[in-house]
Amino acid sequence: MPEKLILLSATAAFLGFVHTLVGPDHYLPFIVLAKTRNWTKLKTLFVVILCGIGHILSSILIGFVGIAFGIALFSLEAIENTRGEIAAWLFIAFGLVYTVWGIRQAYKNKPHKHLHFHPDGSAHEHDHSHHTEHSHLHESDKRKITPWVLFVIFVFGPCEPLIPLVMYPAATHNYFAVGLVSAIFGAVTIVTMLSVTFLGLYGINLVPMNKVEKHIHTLAGLTILLCGVGIKFLGL
Repeated sequence: MPEKLILLSATAAFLGFVHTLVGPDHYLPFIVLAKTRNWTKLKTLFVVILCGIGHILSSILIGFVGIAFGIALFSLEAIENTRGEIAAWLFIAFGLVYTVWGIRQAYKNKPHKHLHFHPDGSAHEHDHSHHTEHSHLHESDKRKITPWVLFVIFVFGPCEPLIPLVMYPAATHNYFAVGLVSAIFGAVTIVTMLSVTFLGLYGINLVPMNKVEKHIHTLAGLTILLCGVGIKFLGL
């Protein structure tokens, strides 16, 4: 393998790792949703890989379109910046909606007392919670929708370091290098997403959640909202 290709491949691996690690939106939403929605390890694995593939492939396709039509690098970077803006606002909207829903769930789950009268004239009261004692059929539908909402957001999420990495070998018509760099960057990105997500889940499972359990959905929504704010205003 030529020295330049080795260097380019190493750079792709390094940037894929750093790009993922410094962007909390690449793993925090999965951690909090897997925890609050009680996803299995297999489902968490599937959702992270699905979103990672959508995240990577969308940028690769844009890069390939740029190569095919000779679009300048700065034009592709402008497109990626626009996609980043859209992803940020989608994260903010999703986080806000989920936070409001979490507050509503916490309120519904607030125990209250019911007074029951018996035929013999005696009465007793007991604690009652609508959330825990009444299941709703549409809850399973919400569980199915949530991963696809994340997928759509990640499709809009740009991989800014990938575009110049792809365009460099494309300029010399080295399409093997284009494919190799894309594959390495994508694989390292997804593996890093998975690693940090499962490490985060392991850590959060060690933290006692009893006192905040009824607010767990609200906290998840706020976490996702803050990810969006971080992308939009801090450039994370």
